[in-house]
Amino acid sequence: MLSALNLLMLIFACNHRFHNTPFCQHFEYGSEFEGISTRVKQKYIKNMDTQENMPNQEQEQPIEEQSNTEQAQNEATEQNEEMSALDKVKGELAETKDKLLRHMAEFDNFRKRTARERIELVQTASKDLMLELLEILDDMDRATEQMEKTENLAQVKSGTILVFNKLRRTLEQKGLKAMETKNMDFDVEYHEAISEVPAPSPDMQGKVIDELQKGYFLNDKIIRHAKVVVGK
Repeated sequence: MLSALNLLMLIFACNHRFHNTPFCQHFEYGSEFEGISTRVKQKYIKNMDTQENMPNQEQEQPIEEQSNTEQAQNEATEQNEEMSALDKVKGELAETKDKLLRHMAEFDNFRKRTARERIELVQTASKDLMLELLEILDDMDRATEQMEKTENLAQVKSGTILVFNKLRRTLEQKGLKAMETKNMDFDVEYHEAISEVPAPSPDMQGKVIDELQKGYFLNDKIIRHAKVVVGK
């Protein structure tokens, strides 16, 4: 297809042939549209406007593409930041979970070790006392042998009293203490009344008349109540 400029030149050539005048006489400023139909003029003007607007469209297109590129880059940056924050939170969560599992394992080991030590303590709590009582048991064995060999009752009695006193001192050193009950006011926290008898005097009413079985403290804590007879 002929361009607008070629078409214009062709029209100029035709005018030059029909009017029998030099081409250069008619190609003056303002006379280049003479002899051209209105339709050709409008088409020429339209093509000129299109050619003038093409550079502007070409300039606007790169600007729009640049804006879209910057927007895509901003969205990618925001997405990367969100992913980084999410990865950080996941890392902190994994670290916290690992610490929790470690603490749980340590506590379970501590609980098992404590239970084992408690069992061992209960089993060996009386070890020291047993060792000291063994010495008294040895004395009792020797006293028994001596009883079989002698008929001296005073000597047998003396030996028996020595062994008994040694046993008493050993138990007292371990915190054992006998409870004093006779002539004391009856107290249900310390005494267990087995029976009641008439008081020998008015001031003995409500008091312990007799003791049937001693009560004991261990480190100031009652381990056995005294069984007593109370006056009424």
